[in-house]
Amino acid sequence: MKQMKSRELFVKAMLFGVVCLNTINAYAQNSEVQQRVTSKLDSDYPALDVFYKELHTHPELSLMEKNTSAKLAADLRATGFEVTEKFGGFGVVAVLKNGPGPTLLIRADMDGLPVQEATGLSYASKIHVTDLSGKDQPVMHACGHDIHMSVLAETGRTMSSIKDSWRGTLILIGQPAEERVIGARAMILAGIFQKFPKPDYAIALHDHAGIPAGKVAFVDGYALANSDTVIITVHGIGGHGAYPHMTKDPVVLASEIVLALQSIVSREVRPGDPAVVTVGMIHGGNKPNVIPDSVEMRLTVRSYVQETRDHLISAIERIAKGQGISAGLPDNLLPTVEVVTEERAISTYNEPSLNRRVRSSVENWLGKEAVKTEGPVMAAEDFGQFGRTAEHVPTCLFWLGAVDPQLYAESLKTGKALPSLHSSKFAPLPELTIKTGVQAMTAAALDLLGKTK
Repeated sequence: MKQMKSRELFVKAMLFGVVCLNTINAYAQNSEVQQRVTSKLDSDYPALDVFYKELHTHPELSLMEKNTSAKLAADLRATGFEVTEKFGGFGVVAVLKNGPGPTLLIRADMDGLPVQEATGLSYASKIHVTDLSGKDQPVMHACGHDIHMSVLAETGRTMSSIKDSWRGTLILIGQPAEERVIGARAMILAGIFQKFPKPDYAIALHDHAGIPAGKVAFVDGYALANSDTVIITVHGIGGHGAYPHMTKDPVVLASEIVLALQSIVSREVRPGDPAVVTVGMIHGGNKPNVIPDSVEMRLTVRSYVQETRDHLISAIERIAKGQGISAGLPDNLLPTVEVVTEERAISTYNEPSLNRRVRSSVENWLGKEAVKTEGPVMAAEDFGQFGRTAEHVPTCLFWLGAVDPQLYAESLKTGKALPSLHSSKFAPLPELTIKTGVQAMTAAALDLLGKTK
């Protein structure tokens, strides 16, 4: 009996020793790979800094990313990827196959914004272009897509250099027209999941104007919102401003509609279910003593779940028409409501198990102190489209801190607000932001594609 117990204890001790040895070996292997990645990143950074600043200085608007996409494609091709250009517009798809294993898609967006840069940087954009409507526009990377592309390019270069540490297929995409939330849909309609290996996972990052560089943040579940642009045209019967009794004033009716719309979120949406209805633009009339025939209102409508989205749109239509009836308008002059369908963004949902896995891999690489938890926001992105197709690809988008830590600390101390995304003064801290992004994305990629034993 004692001999049997001794033997059992010996076997358990041996098994424990094997587990410990495997853990030590895995840690040593991970540490060795991390050292290789860090060393390569330091060596590559001078050229990467030039790449980033060229992108920043020469931004292009949505659907006009010709030179940007060509530059990204050339960089990925030189890294060893098989590259397809002009996919779904100016989209770039780069594929690197490395034996049997999972398929991972990593996305970066490429377009700039019609914003006049006011950062004062030596490499600030001074670009003006004629947009697709024929209007002269300044252009700036005010949302950090130049950061995203730099992280994508260096992650590709890094993964290509450590192919002995993973197995599977890596797909990197440069997505156009994110700012108009139509680029992801265009690439999907062009057949990205049919013409290239179907991914088992799709991940992305987005820089954050309220998190210090060197840190990243994760959100479980819904991270970004559905977004709808809604146009309400308020009709009326115009006339002289001195004789309002002879008109049906669309300015007054539009004002009443604005106030009535406020009851949708406060009284029709279940408390705790996030929703936003914002009237961002009203235009009507050209002269103070002339009552116009119509007023145009433009709204942004935000939600997470489809049921709430549908209810918000339906309520806007009901209220607009109801106010028109109340004002005594005939049926042919009731307000009309149009949803701009080509620019609808679907909410970005971080599949919880994938989100936890990516977070764990980043924590193991950067340390837990460098990883934060953030709540969902009502901003919109179109990355979520890649997870809402018949293929049901799990998606995860995490935040990348981009603020100079000193400026962040000063902001906390003084209460002075930092420039937000889309601000003319938004200026990421390049080196620390990009290096952190590359390390975080590489850590996630190595975990999802599987390290060799």
